[in-house]
Amino acid sequence: MLRRLLSLAAFAASFTASFAAGANAATPAPMKLADYMALKGPVPNASFAYGSAPSQFAELFIPGGPGPFPVAVLVHGGCWTKEFGGITQLRNLAGALAERGIASWNIEYRRVDEPGGGYPGTYQDMNAALEMLARQAGRYPLDLKRLVAVGHSAGGQLVQWMAGRSRIPATSPLYLPDPLPVRNVVSLGGLADLRREQGLIKSSCDREIGQLTGAPSENRPDVFADTNAGDLLPNGSRTILVTGELDKVSPPRVAYDYAKRARAAGDAAEVVILPGASHYDEVAASSHAWPQVLQAIESALKR
Repeated sequence: MLRRLLSLAAFAASFTASFAAGANAATPAPMKLADYMALKGPVPNASFAYGSAPSQFAELFIPGGPGPFPVAVLVHGGCWTKEFGGITQLRNLAGALAERGIASWNIEYRRVDEPGGGYPGTYQDMNAALEMLARQAGRYPLDLKRLVAVGHSAGGQLVQWMAGRSRIPATSPLYLPDPLPVRNVVSLGGLADLRREQGLIKSSCDREIGQLTGAPSENRPDVFADTNAGDLLPNGSRTILVTGELDKVSPPRVAYDYAKRARAAGDAAEVVILPGASHYDEVAASSHAWPQVLQAIESALKR
């Protein structure tokens, strides 16, 4: 009897160890910054300069077939600085979207540590890049009525800002008459609310908020009135906030807080939490979280 009990105990221990090993194998380790920096993808079909600075350009990725294709405007993150890459890594996403029949407009822009970057230049780059996209829609098979802006981290802040551009006062240097509408946004670990998340932006990215908002002046006493997505609500947009469960740069709490404010203002907003995912899994087509990210993007394009 004792021998049988010992045998059963050994079997149970072996089964438990095997099950645990299988579970660990089924859930890859969360991606780290080095994994993100190593991301790569196909070369673009075309590249367009929308300004004279080296960082003022956008890349176009077009799927095979006749089109017209829905368009994902991609804006990389990197804490608004050159240090953490950006447009090259998002080619990984653009290539995966092309396989799903979605064209991509992958935007590079001047960051806070580049001449002309920060306020107002970074935002003016977004305006100029979207104006360039509108001009190219007649030359390429692009359906701008089916458009979603997808931004990661700092790029999440910028795409959420895009959706509110029509509310920017005409006195602002960021004002653009009749801007290309951005009604659908997928924010991947976005740091969108500059007014309320100043402490997090400082601790996660070491950014002083003035780099992103400019300094107050007599004509512009509230620096958030034209820079902060949370101050440009409601704007008729739908935002899907996708955040890794383990994201420490922009934790899930940030997504829930922004969605609550957007819904209270009258806009549509929802939160998707990626189980076992980090800040970098959110933006990698090679990540285990990619199916959920893709689902959010495709859902936004159906609106």
